[in-house]
Amino acid sequence: MDQLVVEGGIPLVGSIEVSGSKNAALPILAATLLLEGESRIYGVPNLRDVNTLIRLLEEVGCQVERNADGSLSCAVVDPEACEAPYEIVRQMRAGVCLLGPMLARRGRAKISLPGGCNLGVRPIDLHLKGLHALGAEIRIEGGYIHASGRLRGEELFLAGAYGSTVLGTANVLMAACLAEGRTVIEAAACEPEIADLANFLVACGAQIEGIGSPRLVIEGVERLHATDWRIIPDRMEAGTFLAAGVATGGDVTIDGVSPSHMGAVVESFRRMGATVERRAGGEGGDWQCALRVKAPERPAAAEITTLPYPGFPTDLHPPLAATLALADGMSLITERVYPERFVYLAELNRMGADVRKQGDCAIIHGVPALSGAPVMASDIRGGAALVVAALAARGTSTVDRVYHIDRGYERIEEKLCALGARVKRVSE
Repeated sequence: MDQLVVEGGIPLVGSIEVSGSKNAALPILAATLLLEGESRIYGVPNLRDVNTLIRLLEEVGCQVERNADGSLSCAVVDPEACEAPYEIVRQMRAGVCLLGPMLARRGRAKISLPGGCNLGVRPIDLHLKGLHALGAEIRIEGGYIHASGRLRGEELFLAGAYGSTVLGTANVLMAACLAEGRTVIEAAACEPEIADLANFLVACGAQIEGIGSPRLVIEGVERLHATDWRIIPDRMEAGTFLAAGVATGGDVTIDGVSPSHMGAVVESFRRMGATVERRAGGEGGDWQCALRVKAPERPAAAEITTLPYPGFPTDLHPPLAATLALADGMSLITERVYPERFVYLAELNRMGADVRKQGDCAIIHGVPALSGAPVMASDIRGGAALVVAALAARGTSTVDRVYHIDRGYERIEEKLCALGARVKRVSE
């Protein structure tokens, strides 16, 4: 098992290129099950979660090849393979997004109930509710979801107790594209990753209105064709490196980012006293922009509430908490998306932070400095928070269970070293 050894206390300075979005790539790769022909998807990050999904696609009859330029070529070669096994699906939650496209294209699907990060109870009832509304017959037996039936358009409301569902919206949206008639999804997720999926489907011949809004209208079509597509930049990776820049007192530029996707994040850093500048991009428009963050002498305390997009993203709550652990004063992070997303706090406190959980809040009393310590990642973003803290801490830290971080961050140690950090990956 790998570890990251981090020598902290070095301000990060320089620029790095952001990778393609993991959370956009996964449903778009799943959507290739709907298509006739071979698609080529560009900008797909080389991550554990992506490689897990590739294994799943191959299990259900899709041929996937990684090309020399890093793109992925995807085509269905065996439409009769309809089972996604537990051994693979248990490794990440996004495996469930194969359910909608398999059901829509093949009329049946058998998928293990999903696994993923330890963020508390995360039911998939809204996925099943939406597909059932489209006419699917669904039963759960032996830890597997069994779905079958011919899908027909319907009007449905897809929000739950904590708002819209991102993967649930993706699943129902993909299924509705080949359903008979008109589907209206109310309370659809508005995240940029869902908009990217919808725009990809439109490029494949789908008819979708309201992209980027909470009301999606889909007119079912008989078939969808393959296309080439480039994944949007990863706003979570960009936000994590901005947090590291502020935590270390650095001056960091993130190239190839989409600032329009990061309004709430940029505003939060500005409230902490950081200077955040947007630099114009090239022919790629918003995608080829850059964000430069210059840290204040010490971050100011802040109150942050995570919300569905366009609010502050839940996935950036842990890295931001690591930065606020060094802020001047008391900060408060209220978690409205995954109220149990606080497993990382005990490890952060091992490094000298003063953080406690109260209900769905993290109460953070800023300290002048953190100290290096051995810590252990429990999930993707919690692991990223420990890396941010280790970069800012005095002394050397060892971050264990790096495989969690590798699920969401491509070559994280290489990118950090490009900014002047002293980070190395070692085998335990």
